[in-house]
Amino acid sequence: MARRRRRARLPMAVVAAVAVMSTLAAGGPAAGGTGTAPGPDEPTIRWTEYGIPHIIASDWEGLGTGYGYAAAKDNICTLADTYLMVDAQRSRYLGPDGRASPGQTQNSTSNLNSDLYFQRIKDDRVVERLLDQPAPDGPEPEVEEAIRGYVRGYNRYLAETGAENISDPACRGAAWVRPITELDVYRHAHAEIIMGSADPLLDGQVNAAPAVGADAAQPRSTPGRTAAKVREAMASSRQDSMGSNALAVGSQGVSGGTGMLLANPHFPWQGKNRMWQSQLTIPGKVNVSGASLLGLPAVNIGHNDDVAWSHTVATVAPFGLFDVQVDPLNPTMYLVDGAWERMTSQRVEVEVLEPGGTLSTVTRTLWSTRYGPVTTSMQGVPLPWVVSAHAVRDVNMHNLRALNTWFGLDQARDVHDVVGILETTQGVPFFNTVASDRTGNALYADIQATPNITDAHARSCLTETGKLLFDQALPLSNVPPISILDGKRSACDWPDDPDAAAPGLLDPKDQPRLIRTDFAGNANDSPWLANPAQPLTYPRVMGDTSAPRSLRTQELILTAQNRINGTDGLPGRGFTPETMGQLLFADNSRAADLALDATVTMCRNVAFGLILVDGNLVNVSEACPVLAAWKSHDYTSDSRGSWLFANYWSLLLNGQGVAKLPWRVPFDPKDPVHTPNSLDTGNSAVRDAFGRAVLALRKAGVPLDAPLSDVQKVTRGGEQIPVHGSIGQLGVLNVITPGQVDGTQDVVFGSSFVQQVRFTAEGPPQAFSVLAYSQSADPESPHHADQTKLFSAGGWVTGRFTEEQIAASPDLLIKVLD
Repeated sequence: MARRRRRARLPMAVVAAVAVMSTLAAGGPAAGGTGTAPGPDEPTIRWTEYGIPHIIASDWEGLGTGYGYAAAKDNICTLADTYLMVDAQRSRYLGPDGRASPGQTQNSTSNLNSDLYFQRIKDDRVVERLLDQPAPDGPEPEVEEAIRGYVRGYNRYLAETGAENISDPACRGAAWVRPITELDVYRHAHAEIIMGSADPLLDGQVNAAPAVGADAAQPRSTPGRTAAKVREAMASSRQDSMGSNALAVGSQGVSGGTGMLLANPHFPWQGKNRMWQSQLTIPGKVNVSGASLLGLPAVNIGHNDDVAWSHTVATVAPFGLFDVQVDPLNPTMYLVDGAWERMTSQRVEVEVLEPGGTLSTVTRTLWSTRYGPVTTSMQGVPLPWVVSAHAVRDVNMHNLRALNTWFGLDQARDVHDVVGILETTQGVPFFNTVASDRTGNALYADIQATPNITDAHARSCLTETGKLLFDQALPLSNVPPISILDGKRSACDWPDDPDAAAPGLLDPKDQPRLIRTDFAGNANDSPWLANPAQPLTYPRVMGDTSAPRSLRTQELILTAQNRINGTDGLPGRGFTPETMGQLLFADNSRAADLALDATVTMCRNVAFGLILVDGNLVNVSEACPVLAAWKSHDYTSDSRGSWLFANYWSLLLNGQGVAKLPWRVPFDPKDPVHTPNSLDTGNSAVRDAFGRAVLALRKAGVPLDAPLSDVQKVTRGGEQIPVHGSIGQLGVLNVITPGQVDGTQDVVFGSSFVQQVRFTAEGPPQAFSVLAYSQSADPESPHHADQTKLFSAGGWVTGRFTEEQIAASPDLLIKVLD
């Protein structure tokens, strides 16, 4: 009844749109193919189940208009908050001490530091200068048209609704909710592109100043100590930041089809890095379905008629440091090629809301060298500005090419086309690309914006600390090789390569790629084992080789191999949508496969069932039968014993890579998928971690056999929804980062837009997806929790891609933006 009343409010729009859809449906195959009817005169949004918008228009501007309107309808508060951030206005409206999320993790800095960082970018007109460049350095015409339309659609929704009538209480009536400009959208896109550098370096840049007095007199940390601290801090950060799994399966690995793709990005569940699902169609030009980072009017992860693709966070540091020797008596002077140069000072001002409601101005002097801004910390580790200073060069600071990359991928026709787009634009900021196509090929490619640091350049120019970070960074939780180069020599700057898309970038032909007909994938390890049958080689700046893989990488590879071979216990051989979904949401733990039996034996053999922890005897005997009964090794919602094992494993890892654990069989590069193995439970660290885990659960009041659903949840509208999956360090593909040990905090990070796509020789692609946190952050929206409940139940949304499929939706709602 409610749905009929809602439709009745827009009778002319509905009649017009249905007429358009009928024409398109009668015109042949899915819109976007040859011979299709033209697009509608006005942008048209068709919402199907779970609030997924299918936007159709006759041109790019109209497509952007529909996207902007629909995105604002679902998430205007999240978008407005993002525009506030890139406009450097958070302190003015929200105060300086609130938390901001400029990078890959949530709330990683203060409003004030965030504003100083983005105000500097505004003052330098970084984005404006990029927009002044012709394509391909600047945006392609279709990008400009789509963003022009996006602004129109966003502003139209805001004008129709009014800030006072926004349903989401997060920004209802807020003074900072305003109409936007095209520059706002480009600044947002730029902020997403540079976020791989923001988390580790932002605070150090906006607070950089020469050490004085007692600080200057402190002894300098040794290279080894500094490198160890940075590795540890970076490893800890990457455990809680964005990641992904992606698996492309070719014709040899698919049952009943020619190719399949599993996309499983792990993103924050709130804030600017939420993903949002849509389909974008201009008949005869583009027909693409999937998800994007909210507010970017293109599909970042998804599929069209012929290709499906996803991204995973890569092991390339999108920045590098330069160690510059400074004059002790004048530390803003630094030495290059035997001559002193003066640093550039920049006065940055931001307005700040005081507790009494008045505004004041905070002024900061920021410093730069020829290489880039000076920083005095990296991921919170001090880099004192005393004898030398450290300057940052960000490979993405002058990159808007990523927009051209994604618009190109939306129109790709096979995996070879994907490679060509990646090489030509070199816009991917810090991601791998995994893709499959209708012809049966599976692609892995780490072709992105990468510093031009060849192995020879690194040998010639790395400092002592830089060598330790660059050569020995891995395998500690996938920490990328971080370069610190000798800034005293201008020859140590990143050289320009004539075949790269921009100055200072590595030649894309030197970056790894692999096309196969069985499978290729990545789970945030380096490119080495995209497929173990064909290990890859590449410059060290891209990551390591012949080094331990994460348990999640092992799980992904074994899942692919066992399904293709038919040895995983499921019927038949090769992937189908049923088996792909079943295997992902089985939530199997590779860590439990390797260590559970040994842990149970250890538990049973503990003398008197007592383990000494910090001077206290902990009785662990109750834990032994709990783990022994957990035979499935899974992190489904009803699993018992899994929460105990997760806490034990986290304590045992203690921030280090899995290869550092006491294994009886160490890592063997000749057998990287099955080693290390055989946990040495006689090691005191293993018993200590187990005792601590038991003690922690008891102190938290959590039964040792509590089902996962009791402690891993998310709250929507006062209802607690169980969330299955677990941390990546357990080797679980469906990554979920839980809250505290007692389960009192909501899940805020993990699997986001999960999609699987199957191609067949003929007909449209078959797609199934689920957006774990649902389409809307607005608690008043009907699409605030619907897909979250579906995800909780292990369900999938059946994709509607053709005009006939869209028209057949029982929940169809239509709006023509006339």
